[in-house]
Amino acid sequence: MTCTYNAFENLLRHNAVLHESVALHSGIQLAAWSNKRDTLTQYCDHHTLSLYVADGYESYYRTAGGWKNGGGPDRFCLMPKESESTWDIRDDLSFIHLYCTDAHLRKIGEKIWDKSPYRLTLEERHFGDDPAIAAIYRQFFLGNDWQQAANHLALSAASTLLMTHLLQRYSSVQWRLPRVTGGLAPATLRNVLAYIEAHLSESLTLGDLAHEAALSEFHFARMFRQSMKMAPHQYVMQRRMALARELVLHTRRALTDIALACGFSSPSHFSNRFKQATGKTPSQLRAAAQA
Repeated sequence: MTCTYNAFENLLRHNAVLHESVALHSGIQLAAWSNKRDTLTQYCDHHTLSLYVADGYESYYRTAGGWKNGGGPDRFCLMPKESESTWDIRDDLSFIHLYCTDAHLRKIGEKIWDKSPYRLTLEERHFGDDPAIAAIYRQFFLGNDWQQAANHLALSAASTLLMTHLLQRYSSVQWRLPRVTGGLAPATLRNVLAYIEAHLSESLTLGDLAHEAALSEFHFARMFRQSMKMAPHQYVMQRRMALARELVLHTRRALTDIALACGFSSPSHFSNRFKQATGKTPSQLRAAAQA
């Protein structure tokens, strides 16, 4: 079921320009925006993490003492559920929003720490500076095409990592992250790997794989890395490329069909990923093999 986020809908009614958006799973959505010369009030019935990508120096937040600025690349604003804030965007601003329902945030916390807090709230933050947040969104959100199903696992993993970080650093509970030792049980690992092989043509998220293992996303990601010596999204991309290479070399299927079979809806994106992995584009590799 697709969630409706009023912060998203409110921006659409103002001067903000939506560049792209993706719903990763129930409770999480990403949106890339730009804005300029706009004044708006945001009320959130959900949690919103705003990540400044470029500019933003002339973005002002209204406080009891007047307007305050402090934005710029890699700054973040955290607008918890039921918060209200008024903004004056006086010059260029490019930013990414991560929207999360309160139910999904609680679910993440309960599955990681195996306990349910009586009250869980996030701190409201404006123009914050957190290198961990900046590193995650720059590596994953800016480095992947959101519309490619093949990238949704990396995007969902990064989103879960961000929400886990917010719970640990900017929430009313601030529980210490539990230690995870050991990998997946052999039978569980076999089932997960078989599930991956059977769904390489589809959009996979961290939640899909964690559900198959009957674990929280947090525990699954760390236990999978222990077992396979790489993150789930890295393994899945490796398997997509291995399948693609097999189909390019040993079948006569059209390259567009091969791209779709490996989870890519864009032939150009598939070709770029394939070249990164093999050193040649699919057409170059096929031509070389037939020479």
